[in-house]
Amino acid sequence: MVTPVRATDTLTRDALAVLQPGFTGTSAPDWLLHRLDQGLAAVGLFGRNVHDADQLAALCAQLKGVRDDLLIAVDEEGGDVTRLDVRGGSSFPGNLALGAVDDTALTRAVARELGRRLADCGITLNWAPSADVNSNPDNPVIGVRSFGADPQLVARHTAAYVEGLQSAGVAACTKHFPGHGDTAVDSHHDLPRITADLTTLQERELVPFRAAIAAGTKAVMSAHILLPALDGDHPATLSPAALHGLLRAPVTEGGLGFDGLIVTDGMEMRAISATYGIERGSVRALAAGADAICVGGGLADEDTVLRLRDALVRAVRDGELAEQRLADAAARVRTLARWTRSAGAARTAPAPGIGLTAARRALRITAAGPCTPLAGPAYVAAFTPLANIAVGDDTPWGIAAELTRLLPGTRTATYGAPTAASLGTRALVDALLTEAVGRPLVVVVRDAHRHPWMADALRTLTAARPDTAVVEMGVPQSPPTGAVHIATHGAARVCARAAAEALTGGA
Repeated sequence: MVTPVRATDTLTRDALAVLQPGFTGTSAPDWLLHRLDQGLAAVGLFGRNVHDADQLAALCAQLKGVRDDLLIAVDEEGGDVTRLDVRGGSSFPGNLALGAVDDTALTRAVARELGRRLADCGITLNWAPSADVNSNPDNPVIGVRSFGADPQLVARHTAAYVEGLQSAGVAACTKHFPGHGDTAVDSHHDLPRITADLTTLQERELVPFRAAIAAGTKAVMSAHILLPALDGDHPATLSPAALHGLLRAPVTEGGLGFDGLIVTDGMEMRAISATYGIERGSVRALAAGADAICVGGGLADEDTVLRLRDALVRAVRDGELAEQRLADAAARVRTLARWTRSAGAARTAPAPGIGLTAARRALRITAAGPCTPLAGPAYVAAFTPLANIAVGDDTPWGIAAELTRLLPGTRTATYGAPTAASLGTRALVDALLTEAVGRPLVVVVRDAHRHPWMADALRTLTAARPDTAVVEMGVPQSPPTGAVHIATHGAARVCARAAAEALTGGA
């Protein structure tokens, strides 16, 4: 017979304390406020919870009215992954742009301003930065979210980002431990497998995490990836060898010596949910050494919270999860919450233009001849891949809006893989050329090297219209093509503005 769960006992309060759930709506539902009163110590916000800064500040104030030490977390990387600017595109370039500039003072300043904006809204924990070394060009989920492919470059910018963010009173959560860069599989869909040996892992993936820990990162997020060199049976999130034996273990014993909060990546991601289920996965993550369970990107209701709470309580009562392990995890959550409450007094001077400054510096322009500004309203063709789940499909990208602002009358159209498949490359390009007659032609791509249809259409188009300007807003892996080629190193709104300015002879 299962002992009924009492919502007020210490064990149940600890089980609630380790959860970081999401919810729907731009104000807090009653069920969430009730669970905060019962011990829930953190919530996660997503794009669906954000309308604008004033509304977000009101939401955070509503939540903190019930619990003033609440951890309010958000996935705000800047660049392609934004929640603050989910409706219009980010005011900050992402990691790849900052890595391309390679000025750690700039990275620190960008992170400080981003943290200031988060703190002003009431956010206390940011699931950022990404410390992944993007060593696999075919990586479908990291890409521009990484500072680059060089471990030392990634390390110095990860440390600068952590320092900048936390100087504004917002806790950093460095991710995705032990490194998601060498994968060709998105863990939102399946379980990636990294075959690197331990030496490679130490010399590549772990270098930025050591730098983040040295810089004082308050939290580290685990990745749902399988590394047989560490643990051939369990993904890192569920692996004692990865979390306890590597991340927690003292440096003298070959570990990284991290003593802060270990947060899981979203437990509803299929790398975990499709194999273990979120309840069993959460129990195993806590047993392996995780302290906080992130869930709510796709599961955002009271039932999910209660299922996870009760699964953790049962696991303790059945002897599957040590009660002290759960208590230690809950204590780490509360310790971080106390830090954020005291650090919230930190205030930095606003630097509203720093994002655009960084985006301009990140542009890399290659011209086949003299670079002349666009002569008039253009035709913008956006070759659009399927949306990355981490990015979401609500955030606009491309340069059409910014170019239209500078060149009124500019027209735009979107072309995707289904269109290319149904029409064929030649017919797609012919249709595009017909639409663009008499106008300067600008083609916007995103990771052209990963999408054969996109690369094929781009080759055919630039052969037919050599005057085409090409803007690559993903990883600029392919050789530059077109009369002018602009690599923005990301699809943030400020990156689009910087590219539009360059095309029109502006700043």
